[in-house]
Amino acid sequence: MEYILLIVGFVLLIKGADYFVEGASNIAVKLNVSPLLVGLTIVAIGTSSPEATVAILAAIDGSSGVVLGNVIGSNIVNITVVVGLTALIAPLTVQSETVRKEIPFALLAAIVMMILMVDIALQSGGENIITRGDGLIILLFFAVFLYYVFEMARKNRSNNVEEVNTDVGESWLKNILFTIGGLVAIIIGGEMVVSSATEIALALGMSEALVGLTIVAVGTSLPEIMTSVTAAMKGKGDMAIGNVVGSNIFNILFVTGTAATVAPIAAESKLFFDGWVMVALTVLLLIFSRTHFKIGRKEGAVLLVAYVAYLIYIIIRN
Repeated sequence: MEYILLIVGFVLLIKGADYFVEGASNIAVKLNVSPLLVGLTIVAIGTSSPEATVAILAAIDGSSGVVLGNVIGSNIVNITVVVGLTALIAPLTVQSETVRKEIPFALLAAIVMMILMVDIALQSGGENIITRGDGLIILLFFAVFLYYVFEMARKNRSNNVEEVNTDVGESWLKNILFTIGGLVAIIIGGEMVVSSATEIALALGMSEALVGLTIVAVGTSLPEIMTSVTAAMKGKGDMAIGNVVGSNIFNILFVTGTAATVAPIAAESKLFFDGWVMVALTVLLLIFSRTHFKIGRKEGAVLLVAYVAYLIYIIIRN
């Protein structure tokens, strides 16, 4: 039964995110927002909703290993699998703003989270834990990111001389219903995934952290994979890369910050290696993006190989 609930939960997460992204993206396009900005905001928030729902519910249930494992694992999957697969399908052109601002901000967010996790080494604490105070600090960084995004949107709208495109996609009502219905499916699916994945982990003798890093991380990253691959096939590479970068920032700052504010999150020692892998992969993404402002098929293959190697390591480690 737990396996059935896990599959049904993932289906609800994926389809819910799909409807959310479709409805919200159509609304954004109607308002003449650039594809990159749509990727950084509407699509990123929509595809990161599964991670947010899973993490917050896990924090309430006291499954802290799932929270950090899900966030770190999802970000690793986003950089390696999502960008890798998307680049193999169609090379991604990266805008200069993304290289100079968004990816460095994602790197900063990852480093901030890692520093706040290290209580024993930095503060001689009894355990490594992200407290409610740490959660509020992380949410302040998220507020700064939102301010940057809104300023970017304002400049984008003021520079766009075209009229608002109200003829794109379905009606306003249908798009709003898609968005709300998608969120409801995401919330229900997230609760099912948390409960069933935790039960399966205990039954198989797996740690919560490993479940978060693998099963839950890949499952909740499926919306990012589907959205980015679809965007690349339609020639909207900037939306695809915006989705990945925006999702990673959202995962660290909003998901971790909110979950820690709900309930302090204990950080397992194993997760420090995974966290620094996430930081290293973000640096690698920045390096690849600075190379002619393009992520080609060769770079995509390197990222996919990196994930396979990482997956083999954490399975052996467990």
